[in-house]
Amino acid sequence: MPQNAFVYLFVLLGFFAENTRAQDVEFRRSGRLILGTYTERTASVASGDLDGDGDMDLVVANGRHWPGQNRIFFNNGRGIFTVELPLGATRATTYATELADLDNDGDLDIAVGNDMAPNALFFNDGKGNFTERASFGKDYAPTRNLSLADLDQDGDMDILITNRGQPNEICLNDGSGNFPENLEFGSREDSTIDVEVSDMDGDGDQDLILANRDEQPNYVYLNDGALGFTEKIPFGSGKDNTRSVSVADVDQDGLKDILLANIGEPNVVCFGSRENPFTRSLVFDPEPADSFSIAVADFNQDGAIDIAVGNDGSTNTVFINPGQGKRWEAIPLASEELATYDIIAADLNQDGLPDLIEANSDALNRYYLNRIEN
Repeated sequence: MPQNAFVYLFVLLGFFAENTRAQDVEFRRSGRLILGTYTERTASVASGDLDGDGDMDLVVANGRHWPGQNRIFFNNGRGIFTVELPLGATRATTYATELADLDNDGDLDIAVGNDMAPNALFFNDGKGNFTERASFGKDYAPTRNLSLADLDQDGDMDILITNRGQPNEICLNDGSGNFPENLEFGSREDSTIDVEVSDMDGDGDQDLILANRDEQPNYVYLNDGALGFTEKIPFGSGKDNTRSVSVADVDQDGLKDILLANIGEPNVVCFGSRENPFTRSLVFDPEPADSFSIAVADFNQDGAIDIAVGNDGSTNTVFINPGQGKRWEAIPLASEELATYDIIAADLNQDGLPDLIEANSDALNRYYLNRIEN
């Protein structure tokens, strides 16, 4: 149970503010800490320094099944977003935006994944001005998520696309931000919603951790070093409706663990092991909520990995890890029951602490500034 978990309400400069706190970590929310005044069908949010001024900017993906306007929010250096630009002139059914230097020119570009519409690439001039140049992946696929990583270890960033009900794709970069070669990953029957990329077996190449819906088994697909993913390791119950996964060493044993955000069932961590990986698990969130997203960070700066979960129809919650993954303390972020399709951690106000950003469908997109009290 959370210790000293409560909500402060006060009025500051005409704004409603709320602080949520457990032990020595506190998440501050206010009417100023929002990304515009829009209530759109937001599906995801990504963070990075887009204009080269040293702070974290945000890109918001809107639409899902209906065309929406994607937006860039520029940070003023203090964790306030006072400048906004539309990303592209065309509205589409966007589920995901991810940031990486795709053309190797030293700045962050943007990949956009759309549902049943062509995906899009936007290239940065280094100052936060973006030009749409190309597409990637199969046109009109049911894309649900993107991950960016150097899978073939050739020094550039490749794109992984998860397609619900169709084959997932790996789009290989030619080094200049073009993606002429596509490979499939996972099973053609997978209902994959999320994929993480990490070296799970310690052999130096990048493996794939798939979150599958529709009561399909979740798997780690091991890379053979040549982008072959024939060997796989199951994790979870085998019949989970998993919406999101994350990877971290939560029990501090030097092995990577997998954290699952599940729909209609408790959320769990599956522990890494040298002999029987991911067979030992622990429930960190016992509520059978519809959990749509998960993020990890050391929120209270005690050296242990904590968890943030975004839910649909119930309170979003941070789980503080005080005991090497053996027990967890829950901090509700706010009292609303939102449809949070994505939640991420990033240091927005440059104080060295990970803050939290929500991507909410049909509600304001909020963020919370982290404070640690000594």
